[in-house]
Amino acid sequence: MASVTHLFRVRSLYKRILVLHRFMPLELKALGDQYVKDEFRRNKNASPEEVKVFMAEWEKYRDTLQTQVLEAVGGSGSSPGKRPTFGSALSEEQLRHLQDEQVGQLYELMLEATKPSRQFDIQDERP
Repeated sequence: MASVTHLFRVRSLYKRILVLHRFMPLELKALGDQYVKDEFRRNKNASPEEVKVFMAEWEKYRDTLQTQVLEAVGGSGSSPGKRPTFGSALSEEQLRHLQDEQVGQLYELMLEATKPSRQFDIQDERP
Protein backbone atom coordinates (compact mmCIF):
# COMPACT_ATOMS: atom_id res chain seq x y z
CA MET A 1 0.00 0.00 0.00
CA ALA A 2 1.22 3.47 -0.88
CA SER A 3 2.08 5.87 1.91
CA VAL A 4 -0.10 8.87 2.63
CA THR A 5 2.79 11.16 1.72
CA HIS A 6 3.18 9.47 -1.66
CA LEU A 7 -0.56 9.71 -2.38
CA PHE A 8 -0.54 13.40 -1.45
CA ARG A 9 2.44 14.01 -3.74
CA VAL A 10 0.80 12.21 -6.67
CA ARG A 11 -2.54 14.00 -6.21
CA SER A 12 -0.84 17.38 -5.84
CA LEU A 13 1.12 16.85 -9.05
CA TYR A 14 -1.99 15.65 -10.90
CA LYS A 15 -4.08 18.63 -9.76
CA ARG A 16 -1.32 21.14 -10.50
CA ILE A 17 -0.97 19.88 -14.06
CA LEU A 18 -4.73 20.16 -14.61
CA VAL A 19 -4.66 23.73 -13.25
CA LEU A 20 -1.81 24.64 -15.62
CA HIS A 21 -3.76 23.19 -18.54
CA ARG A 22 -6.40 25.88 -17.96
CA PHE A 23 -4.00 28.39 -19.49
CA MET A 24 -3.63 26.43 -22.72
CA PRO A 25 -5.74 26.84 -25.85
CA LEU A 26 -8.98 24.86 -25.51
CA GLU A 27 -8.00 22.12 -27.96
CA LEU A 28 -4.72 21.50 -26.17
CA LYS A 29 -6.38 21.68 -22.75
CA ALA A 30 -8.93 19.03 -23.67
CA LEU A 31 -6.29 16.77 -25.20
CA GLY A 32 -3.86 17.32 -22.31
CA ASP A 33 -6.45 16.75 -19.60
CA GLN A 34 -7.55 13.47 -21.13
CA TYR A 35 -3.97 12.30 -21.62
CA VAL A 36 -2.98 13.14 -18.02
CA LYS A 37 -6.05 11.38 -16.62
CA ASP A 38 -5.40 8.29 -18.73
CA GLU A 39 -1.70 8.13 -17.85
CA PHE A 40 -2.19 8.56 -14.10
CA ARG A 41 -4.95 5.95 -14.16
CA ARG A 42 -2.86 3.55 -16.27
CA ASN A 43 0.09 3.81 -13.86
CA LYS A 44 -1.91 3.49 -10.66
CA ASN A 45 -0.45 0.06 -9.88
CA ALA A 46 3.05 0.54 -11.27
CA SER A 47 6.11 -0.89 -9.56
CA PRO A 48 8.11 1.40 -7.23
CA GLU A 49 10.85 1.75 -9.87
CA GLU A 50 8.34 2.71 -12.55
CA VAL A 51 6.66 5.15 -10.17
CA LYS A 52 9.97 6.91 -9.55
CA VAL A 53 10.52 7.46 -13.30
CA PHE A 54 6.83 8.32 -13.86
CA MET A 55 6.83 10.99 -11.15
CA ALA A 56 10.16 12.49 -12.28
CA GLU A 57 8.94 12.83 -15.87
CA TRP A 58 5.59 14.36 -14.89
CA GLU A 59 7.35 16.76 -12.50
CA LYS A 60 9.58 17.87 -15.40
CA TYR A 61 6.45 18.36 -17.51
CA ARG A 62 4.83 20.43 -14.74
CA ASP A 63 7.93 22.60 -14.39
CA THR A 64 8.24 23.15 -18.15
CA LEU A 65 4.55 23.93 -18.51
CA GLN A 66 4.60 26.29 -15.53
CA THR A 67 7.50 28.21 -17.07
CA GLN A 68 5.71 28.40 -20.43
CA VAL A 69 2.45 29.53 -18.82
CA LEU A 70 4.24 32.26 -16.87
CA GLU A 71 5.95 33.43 -20.06
CA ALA A 72 2.64 33.43 -21.94
CA VAL A 73 0.78 35.30 -19.20
CA GLY A 74 3.66 37.71 -18.52
CA GLY A 75 4.28 38.25 -22.20
CA SER A 76 8.06 38.04 -21.84
CA GLY A 77 9.68 37.42 -25.17
CA SER A 78 6.44 37.16 -27.13
CA SER A 79 5.11 39.45 -29.81
CA PRO A 80 1.65 41.02 -29.43
CA GLY A 81 -1.00 38.83 -31.02
CA LYS A 82 1.38 35.87 -31.24
CA ARG A 83 -0.09 32.64 -29.91
CA PRO A 84 2.04 31.18 -27.08
CA THR A 85 3.74 27.86 -27.67
CA PHE A 86 3.58 24.95 -25.28
CA GLY A 87 5.68 21.81 -25.08
CA SER A 88 9.22 20.93 -26.07
CA ALA A 89 11.00 18.74 -28.58
CA LEU A 90 12.27 15.31 -27.59
CA SER A 91 15.95 14.60 -28.14
CA GLU A 92 17.13 11.52 -30.00
CA GLU A 93 18.42 10.19 -26.68
CA GLN A 94 14.96 10.54 -25.10
CA LEU A 95 13.33 8.84 -28.08
CA ARG A 96 15.76 5.91 -27.88
CA HIS A 97 14.71 5.25 -24.28
CA LEU A 98 11.00 4.98 -25.11
CA GLN A 99 9.33 1.58 -25.24
CA ASP A 100 7.44 0.60 -28.40
CA GLU A 101 4.09 1.24 -26.67
CA GLN A 102 5.23 4.73 -25.68
CA VAL A 103 6.33 5.52 -29.23
CA GLY A 104 2.86 4.47 -30.43
CA GLN A 105 1.18 6.67 -27.82
CA LEU A 106 3.41 9.58 -28.75
CA TYR A 107 2.56 9.14 -32.43
CA GLU A 108 -1.19 9.02 -31.69
CA LEU A 109 -0.86 12.12 -29.52
CA MET A 110 1.00 13.93 -32.31
CA LEU A 111 -1.70 13.00 -34.83
CA GLU A 112 -4.45 14.22 -32.50
CA ALA A 113 -2.64 17.47 -31.68
CA THR A 114 -1.99 18.32 -35.32
CA LYS A 115 -5.43 17.49 -36.75
CA PRO A 116 -6.61 20.25 -39.07
CA SER A 117 -10.24 19.94 -37.98
CA ARG A 118 -11.58 19.47 -34.50
CA GLN A 119 -12.88 16.11 -33.50
CA PHE A 120 -15.03 17.71 -30.82
CA ASP A 121 -16.79 21.04 -30.69
CA ILE A 122 -15.22 22.40 -27.52
CA GLN A 123 -16.90 25.42 -26.02
CA ASP A 124 -15.03 27.82 -23.78
CA GLU A 125 -16.89 27.95 -20.46
CA ARG A 126 -14.83 30.84 -19.18
CA PRO A 127 -16.72 34.08 -18.49
